[in-house]
Amino acid sequence: MIKSSQATFRCISSSNPRSSPPPPSPSNELIAWPFQPPNHLATQTSGVPMTTPTYTPGVQAYIDRGAAMIEAEASQRKVMRGKKFDTIAVHGLYNMEAALANQGSINEPAYLSPAQHFENSDHMEAALAYLMPSWTYSRIANPTLHYLEETLALLDGYGYDGEVSACIAGSGMAAIFMATNPFIVIEPTMPINGHGPAKMNIVASAKCYGGTFMLFTRYANERGVEVRWVRNTLDIDEWASKIDSNTRFVYGEMPSNPSLAVFDIAALAKLAHTQDIPLIVDSTVATPALMRPLAHGADIIIHSVSKSMTTSGFAIAGALIARHNLPSRVGPDDLRANFAAYVKLLPFRDHGPALSPFNALMVLNDLRTLRSKMDHMSNNAMKVARHLAAHPMVEGVAYPGLPAQPGYELATQYMWLADGEDDYGQPVNRYGHLMGFMVKGGAQATRIVFDNLKMIWRATDLGRIKSVATIPAISTHQQQGDAGRELAGLPSNLIRLSVGAEHSADIIADLDQALMKAAQPAAMTTA
Repeated sequence: MIKSSQATFRCISSSNPRSSPPPPSPSNELIAWPFQPPNHLATQTSGVPMTTPTYTPGVQAYIDRGAAMIEAEASQRKVMRGKKFDTIAVHGLYNMEAALANQGSINEPAYLSPAQHFENSDHMEAALAYLMPSWTYSRIANPTLHYLEETLALLDGYGYDGEVSACIAGSGMAAIFMATNPFIVIEPTMPINGHGPAKMNIVASAKCYGGTFMLFTRYANERGVEVRWVRNTLDIDEWASKIDSNTRFVYGEMPSNPSLAVFDIAALAKLAHTQDIPLIVDSTVATPALMRPLAHGADIIIHSVSKSMTTSGFAIAGALIARHNLPSRVGPDDLRANFAAYVKLLPFRDHGPALSPFNALMVLNDLRTLRSKMDHMSNNAMKVARHLAAHPMVEGVAYPGLPAQPGYELATQYMWLADGEDDYGQPVNRYGHLMGFMVKGGAQATRIVFDNLKMIWRATDLGRIKSVATIPAISTHQQQGDAGRELAGLPSNLIRLSVGAEHSADIIADLDQALMKAAQPAAMTTA
């Protein structure tokens, strides 16, 4: 089969292949996508495999031309994998050849049309059979989204030797759904809703985003999936005790939102792989600028691209990035061989969580300076965390860069600024922009601090160029209830703070004046 991580979108020559088509290829290896969905779907739905289709010389000409396009893009991908992180973030896979095919545009163009025009019926047949690069319809794929996917795959694959692919989605939650849903399929031998001896389960950190908690809870309530929550992410034995022969995947956030919990990626990946299941890591908080879990053994990476990757706040987006040849107990071989492409061309096509091409362009623009922004905001966050840790009105600070934080050693092991040695003369740790701090005086004092912030924005957001705060117990994690918050270890006096790019002195000054309001005798009496 052609070794391609994603579809390609280069322009096809204007010459008509019907006029002088090349001879048919003697090998099916030259006419296939990473898999052939029509055959797979027919087998899955009817139980009767279809015979391998034959194609007219005109269709075959497009297929052969598509193979050359895929090879050309693979060559460009190889070139970019040899570049530095910042260069990849700026250029991605969009080069001068691609620009000349787009009227010379230096920036990736926004393809806003819902559908692609085809030269003729042969072109359409080859494209809709997934046998040549095309985009067909923007619910399935789009050239602008393709450039974003290739950039994300290169960034998360930075320093990793294997092949990597990406699938962009309309939001972070859409990406989590698309990354996990293919693994919780009901097998023919399993009763519907999981009732019976073969009931499937998933193992996940309880220290996770509230939306993730609610999605997995829905898997349990609606499909009978047993969700086995891990309380202490640092305890590899607790992880191991939850995994058995019916586990479909292992899931964790690193660092987690909002408790900033960490885990040993390499150890957990090894544990998952011994059971032939994938490790899925939500790396939204770190971004590939600070951590790339694929290089440590993870199989699938999730990003809420809306956050740190789009610091401007102009777009909602999500992404899954996966290495090729990942382990799985369920699903076809195509799922294992190239998970992101499998998701994109089959379940993604059918569920339709597509991203707007315009939003993709906004993300691409923000990505170009990702590393420098994460460096600056991480430096700011370290200063703020140290200040809060010494503040008399603060009960405790959750930040992976503080030596007193549980898991500090693991955070130091995994979180490094990409190419930091080029800027600082040696590798440097950066622990991200997100933290949580507990206010003395309980929930009421916490609300007083929150309500008196003058510069820091009150919103359920993070990763912005502007500092943003929220109280998770009444916002992002409200709906999981008291029991769910207790499971996740989220107290009512926790404020989540996403440190922005303002001067650290001004951020600290705003926090100080708000904390002082809660320290006043009248405020404490009210509490």
